Amino acid sequence: MARDYYEILGVSRDADKEEIKRAYRRLARKYHPDVNKDPGAEERFKEINLAYEVLSEPETRARYDRFGEAGVGAGMGAGGFQDFGDMGGFADIFESFFSGFSGGMGGQRRASGPVRGEDLRLNLRLDFREAIFGGEKEIRINHLETCSNCSGSGAKPGTGPRTCSTCSGAGQVRRAARTPFGSFTQVSVCPTCNGTGQVIEEKCEVCTGEGRRQQTKHLKFGIPAGVDDGRKLRVQGEGDAGLRGGPPGDLYIYVYINDDPEFRRDGINIHSELKISYLQAILGCRLEVNTVDGEEELLVPPGTQPNTVLPLEGKGVPRLGNPVSRGDHLITVQVDIPTKTSPEERELLEKLAKIRGDRVGKGGIEGFFGKVFGG
Repeated sequence: MARDYYEILGVSRDADKEEIKRAYRRLARKYHPDVNKDPGAEERFKEINLAYEVLSEPETRARYDRFGEAGVGAGMGAGGFQDFGDMGGFADIFESFFSGFSGGMGGQRRASGPVRGEDLRLNLRLDFREAIFGGEKEIRINHLETCSNCSGSGAKPGTGPRTCSTCSGAGQVRRAARTPFGSFTQVSVCPTCNGTGQVIEEKCEVCTGEGRRQQTKHLKFGIPAGVDDGRKLRVQGEGDAGLRGGPPGDLYIYVYINDDPEFRRDGINIHSELKISYLQAILGCRLEVNTVDGEEELLVPPGTQPNTVLPLEGKGVPRLGNPVSRGDHLITVQVDIPTKTSPEERELLEKLAKIRGDRVGKGGIEGFFGKVFGG
């Protein structure tokens, strides 16, 4: 007699996936052979598992709704396929067998051993000089660490996981089906142990059976000199702890650099501006200028024009991976032209303009400055 999978799970035919899952979990706990020793409980549990396997997957559920048990590989006798009504239905079933079933050797076994932990990402902001010179940095991270109470087993100390009776530790359940193309075996993840092959009866009180706990940790690591904006740094083994003895993941730190009010970075070069007087530009001078290393002396040659770039070699950013090699500090000169002059200054400038043969306007000495600075 045909079985109604919706009736077995006690849900309506329009139930959604979450409703089907809740119904399955409730019934599975009630009829699991390790919990219910009544006669017939084991068979009932198998029926519940079968119904859930079919109704939990949209494709198999659609085939079941259309063709009944025959559409999902069950209820077929030696005569092969039952009547599908048309070749379109036959094509749907043909495709379903070769996409959802494996051959006589069976599908690949789901890994139930150690599982590597997840990688984590952290965004880190650095000051301008921190990124240039690097150094040690301390941060605080939240990640999953192996539970020290149960050593990651998830079981209460003094106990241990047992082999899942549904899949006998395989992590998979299989169901054989006969088709006109031969015998096939459908393989799916065990719904009882979720593919681990083990069931924890007495869970660790600290981690509630997870084998891992969320922990806050202070971590010190090195920032390489010359790290640039957007660089990804990898700290090995500082991600989430693995499962069942698996290795931990890694921590990836994405670096973002704060702007500096005085300096601007361009690759391994540093840019800044220097404002000097028109007399310093004409006569030349030596000045102390700020760099990331502190004050350095800069020679301004006589006759320096506005927007001239003067380099301080080797005072830029260390090359990443080779901190001995550094870029340059490039200083753009800005000449400060006064808008007002004292009578004494004006008298001296007019004399200088007369010596040079420059014509000056009645209201100022624009012609003189224009010749001096190419205006």
